[in-house]
Amino acid sequence: MGHVPLELRTVSLLPPPSSLQQTPLMATAVYRNGSFTPVSLQGFMLVGFGGGAEIQALLFAVFLVLYVVTVLGNLTMIVVITLDARLHSPMYFFLKNLSFVDLCYSSAIAPRAMTNFYSSKAIGVAGCAAQLFFFSFLGTSEALLLAVMAYDRFMAICSPLHYPVTMSPTVCACLVLAAYCGGCLNSIVETSLTFQLPFCGSSHIDHFFCDVPPLLQLACANTSVNELVMFAICGFILMGATLVILISYGYITVTILSMQAGSRRHKVFSTCGSHLTAVSLFYGTGIAIYGQPGGVASKEQGKVVSIFYTLVIPMLNPLIYSLRNKDVKDALWRLKQRQSHAAM
Repeated sequence: MGHVPLELRTVSLLPPPSSLQQTPLMATAVYRNGSFTPVSLQGFMLVGFGGGAEIQALLFAVFLVLYVVTVLGNLTMIVVITLDARLHSPMYFFLKNLSFVDLCYSSAIAPRAMTNFYSSKAIGVAGCAAQLFFFSFLGTSEALLLAVMAYDRFMAICSPLHYPVTMSPTVCACLVLAAYCGGCLNSIVETSLTFQLPFCGSSHIDHFFCDVPPLLQLACANTSVNELVMFAICGFILMGATLVILISYGYITVTILSMQAGSRRHKVFSTCGSHLTAVSLFYGTGIAIYGQPGGVASKEQGKVVSIFYTLVIPMLNPLIYSLRNKDVKDALWRLKQRQSHAAM
């Protein structure tokens, strides 16, 4: 009697609720003879954070407060810099773009994360890919913008006579455009490489948003190329931008130490201190997650660090630049006075 190969039945990785977007993603079903056949996967489940209803309610409140403060702070910076003519300079042009990126960066993560606390954790493939694309695009753009801002401070402090020419409006616009293009290129590469993988087994993403590392854990193919590309691109961006910042501030430090006027030195320290604080916070967490092959020690620790750089840092940046910057505080006061007179 001939041997008949036994076929293992495949099961749906997710129930097909109407809320899921019907964009097919290839998973694989394994047969006994070792061959593979594609099966359509219609979505993922964002696991998020564990705990009961009280923990979920607390996390929802934390996310909501962080997001509201982030939106208000960054919108205020954008409005103040736009309306106050005294802030129409290269430094504040870059700062306005940084606030815009921070606002969009948090908006790509926080609303969806808050929804998951009280409703379905399901996310369609197209929605997951879109979230990953914008998260990667905005995060990379912010890293490059911070490097551009360091270069701007270097030119302003170390070469003040040539500064109006070297940092003309056209040059500033090109530098910002280059930061956005770099972010877009990195995002296209990471998103396309990740979603061309076959996914099988569990469809549960052990995170509160779609990111590359937890998605790679669901793939049933060799992900060494994806991991190597992600490490190489992120490492190149982080290390390249860090090198620009270190060189810029090396020259800035030498120039500051040679200054005679104490008041000017204090103003330069104040401006550079705000930028260095923002750089340290963003690059420190970025290197912890993406700048080393092993990443953080545990998944839960990774989620906490992710909250920090997707919500806390975008919330802190406008506070850092407004509280430590006399020009911004004066502009806020003038805007308040203008509104008071208009209300009378």
